[in-house]
Amino acid sequence: MEKVILITGGTSGIGLHAAKQLAAVGCRVYECSRRAEGAEGMIHLQADVTDDTQIERAVQDVLAREGRIDVVINNAGFGISGAVEYTDTEDAKRQFDVNFFGMVRVNRAVLPILHRQGHGRIVNISSVAAPIAIPFQAYYSASKAAIRAYSLALQSEVRPYGIEVCCIMPGDIATGFTAARKKDPAGDEAYGGRIARSVAVMERDEQSGIPAEKAGVYVAEKALQKRVPLLCTLGGKYKVFVFLTRLLPTRLLVWLVGKIYAS
Repeated sequence: MEKVILITGGTSGIGLHAAKQLAAVGCRVYECSRRAEGAEGMIHLQADVTDDTQIERAVQDVLAREGRIDVVINNAGFGISGAVEYTDTEDAKRQFDVNFFGMVRVNRAVLPILHRQGHGRIVNISSVAAPIAIPFQAYYSASKAAIRAYSLALQSEVRPYGIEVCCIMPGDIATGFTAARKKDPAGDEAYGGRIARSVAVMERDEQSGIPAEKAGVYVAEKALQKRVPLLCTLGGKYKVFVFLTRLLPTRLLVWLVGKIYAS
C-alpha cells in the first residue's frame, strides 16, 4: 500500500528533493508551503507553518482525501545570523516561530490522527548545529537544539501507540538556504569584523556541502525505512563531529568551534 506523506517546506532544497524521491517510489506526497504553486508530481497545499488555522486545514485536507497520514516530515525552516548582543528580539522570535513552533503546530494537528491509527512516523529536521552550537548563528542553533530535545521527549510519549519519531541532523547542505539567510551585520565593527568572517565561513561550507539531491534522498529513505534510529546525522564527516561532542570536554569543544567560526 502506497504511503501517504505530508512534508513542509517541500518546494525547495532538501524538502523538494525528498518529496521528489518519495513520489518517484510511489508515495502519495502532499507538500506544504507558503507558495501559491508547488512542484510537479506532488499535491500542493498552501499553508504557512506559523498559522495554526492554515496548518489544521491542510492536515484535515489530507485526511479527507486519503483517510490516513503515514509519515510527516517537518522540514520548513530558515536561518538568521548575527551577534547575540545585536540581534533584535523579534527576529529571534521569528526564528523559533518558523523552525520550532512551525514543527510543533504540524505535529499537534497530526498526532491525534496517528494516535487513532495506531501507526505513523514523524521526521523532524534538526541540524548538526544542535549539538555543535555555531557562534553568530546562536538563535538558529538554539532552534535546532530545541527540535532535537523535543524529538527525544516526543518519542518517549508516543512509542506505546505505534508512532515513531526520527530527528535528522544534516551538516552543511548546498541549497538556497544560504541565500535566504537573514544576515544582520550590526556590531561587526565592535566585534572586529568577526561577524562577517564567521558568516563567510558558514556560506562557503554550505555551498561546498552535500548536494541537496543527495540530502533529499537520505531524508526520503529515513521516512520509509522499516526501522529508523531516533537520531540520525546526515553526512559522514558530520557523524564524526557529533561523536566527538560526546568525548571532548565542553570547554575544548567550544574553543575548537570558536577557532573555526569566530576567530
